Amino acid sequence: MTETQNLPSALADVQLTREQVIADYRLGFQSRQASLIGRKEVLGGKAKFGIFGDGKELPQLALAHSFQKGDFRSGYYRDQTMMFALDMMTIKQFFAQLYADPNLETEPHGGGRQMNGHFSTRHLEEDGTWKNLTQQYNTSADASPTGSQMPRIVGLAQASKAYRENPYLQHLTNFSQQGNEVIFGTIGNASCAEGLFWEAINAIGVMQVPVVMSVWDDGYGISVPNHYQIAKSNISEVLKGLQRDENAQGYEIFVVKGWDFPALLQTYRQAAYISRTEHVPCLVHVIEVTQPQGHSTSGDHRRYKSAERLKWEDDFDGLTKFREWILENQIVDNEQLEVWEKEDTKQVRAWKNEAWQEYQQAIKAEIEDFGSLAAEIANNTKEGDAVVKMMNELRKIADPFRRDIMLATHEIFLAVRGEKHASIDRLKAWKTAQDTLNYHRYNSLLYSEGQDSALKVPEIKPIYSESSPTIPGFELLNKCFDALMERDPRVMAFGEDVGQLGDVNQAFAGLQAKYGEVRIFDTGIREATIMGQAIGLAQRGLRPIAEIQYLDYLLYGIQILSDDLATLLWRTKGGQKAPAIIRTRGHRLEGVWHAGSPMGMILGSLRGMHVLVPRNMTQAAGFYNTLMKAEEPALVIEVLNGYRLRERLPDNIAEYTLPLGVPETIRAGKDITLVTYGACCKVVLEAAQQLAEVGIDCEVIDVQSLLPFDIHHKIVASLQKTNRIIFIDEDVPGGGTAYMMQEVLEVQGGYRYLDSEPKTLTSTAHRPAYGTDGDYFSKPQVEHVFKVAYEMMHEFNPNDFPMFY
Repeated sequence: MTETQNLPSALADVQLTREQVIADYRLGFQSRQASLIGRKEVLGGKAKFGIFGDGKELPQLALAHSFQKGDFRSGYYRDQTMMFALDMMTIKQFFAQLYADPNLETEPHGGGRQMNGHFSTRHLEEDGTWKNLTQQYNTSADASPTGSQMPRIVGLAQASKAYRENPYLQHLTNFSQQGNEVIFGTIGNASCAEGLFWEAINAIGVMQVPVVMSVWDDGYGISVPNHYQIAKSNISEVLKGLQRDENAQGYEIFVVKGWDFPALLQTYRQAAYISRTEHVPCLVHVIEVTQPQGHSTSGDHRRYKSAERLKWEDDFDGLTKFREWILENQIVDNEQLEVWEKEDTKQVRAWKNEAWQEYQQAIKAEIEDFGSLAAEIANNTKEGDAVVKMMNELRKIADPFRRDIMLATHEIFLAVRGEKHASIDRLKAWKTAQDTLNYHRYNSLLYSEGQDSALKVPEIKPIYSESSPTIPGFELLNKCFDALMERDPRVMAFGEDVGQLGDVNQAFAGLQAKYGEVRIFDTGIREATIMGQAIGLAQRGLRPIAEIQYLDYLLYGIQILSDDLATLLWRTKGGQKAPAIIRTRGHRLEGVWHAGSPMGMILGSLRGMHVLVPRNMTQAAGFYNTLMKAEEPALVIEVLNGYRLRERLPDNIAEYTLPLGVPETIRAGKDITLVTYGACCKVVLEAAQQLAEVGIDCEVIDVQSLLPFDIHHKIVASLQKTNRIIFIDEDVPGGGTAYMMQEVLEVQGGYRYLDSEPKTLTSTAHRPAYGTDGDYFSKPQVEHVFKVAYEMMHEFNPNDFPMFY
């Protein structure tokens, strides 16, 4: 800390130099101008939506003084001043993000893919390898759904604990400095009503991990005041029971006013010191915060705030009070402040203009390229006047988007349809090139495209010998996990009953005793934050295997997986990744809440993750080995009734890998292709045997991997042979089977080879009823598969396959 004994008392009290105080004020003022100007840009049509951090400048400036390199922020969309103060974002980049500039050089937080106020420092090099995160300030990529920043805080902070307590991680110095990093979480007061907040706060308190959690409390959630949001209208009052004391662990809780600069500095220094040195969580409730422009550009806070409240917000605005404190303590005079304020307002406008010009410059250059091609076409077509008019209309647009170019291109193609000459071919080629560019701007990197891709892991087939034992499936998985943990100290496994018990099906039995509780451990019943733990740990270089006990319970965590993990690589445009493995089990248990198979929901929600559905534990082990050699997130769904079934243990259980996106033909045939996965494989194989007895030869294909799906088009090759196809699974109608049908018939072009109507066989539209008969009448059975296949062959050849039932 700067030596302060010769400075004025006010500066000595805050332990800052005059220059630091002035810099803080000027930056806070610039941030406010960015908010005010940003709103005007939205209302003027240059940007589509704006949400800003005005009113929160002062606490964020104070917090920034306690943030160190290697620390992480996991916050929400009002933290712009903190980002500016730590140079994790410039104000010019702030405007580039507001305009959705897809150029990573001008908008490095997501290349225009995220809404404004969504921050994400770059953790990866261009080739997808990790940067040294201890040498930079870090922010985990924001997600807009309120409260969704909370679950990952659990894992981000637990990583510090793991790096501190696991001696085998000490060499990973690019991720941690002996676990002394603090995770700074931020959230608005209204979002504290979210279940995600409570679940994460409880988990952090139970685990005692280094978090400084800030609540910016401006008294409202859009128009809804605190007395509708939080009991006692006060989150720190409600959380008093978490205050630690000499008898119990918990939180250190602070309450500080958002306009009191000295108190804010002192509070954050104390909270950060406690969390960093004692490795315990702190909660900082920042009260009396203002929000001068209201919630966002979608509304006006004057509609729901009283005149008295608005007057109070003017008087107790953080920047206003900071300015008064500076003048009262004669740090600088009013005349000089006014000079700087004029300079800073002008500078922010200049940054805004530069950001807009750079964004528009690229688009207008493309318009000129397009215009040259359009002019050439105009000179060679009878529709020349129409083409010139279209081009002139495009050039008249003051603030064009790339969409406008594509619309004009389409209109020209319509105008000259039927004509053939070289200038049209040149426009087509240009359009194809633009499509490629725009794919990389907006659609690339949903999955890894680098060497860390799971699709690039070489296949190693299982090896068997005469001495290969036949053992229960859970023991086979246990040996796989044991080998993973022996080989890589970064591997961690956790979930409900995973630690001491070794999971409810014993795949981790005995491994906690072998590897310690820091690597294999139990959690509370809190699926959303189990998912968040996996994300946070993986973002800090660890390799978590997080368990959801049953597939049905994935619904508790699906929002976090969908909005955060599955989109992370894409929304940061390759800037961040979290190679977390989510492990669960499902299918065929006879119970309403344990036998669901919501595959359609999963497939629709988790694009950006791999979704793997092994039919047995040998396949599951192969997938786990593959995933651990890659660095991508995945969901592995094991077959619930397969743990006691006996399988041969591969001699190379620690090394063998199973490729993703490659189906396996588990029965060859020539009449009908039956496509399924998971537990249904056994059902379909039995049905295929019965069908063979009546002269129908079925080919059975286990897709094994739903995301990715059949990357080599093996299923359509089968369809070319059989000309008939049925898709079978345990999802509801229109779910997983509809997805598979679209992939095979539309994406792979399988419709060309159909001689019969394609069919799907699924569970009923409701959850399976309880008990044996409930299962029978709710899910596909052997007889049901037989019936659909036989009727397909009857329709084709009723003489050879007459109806007999």
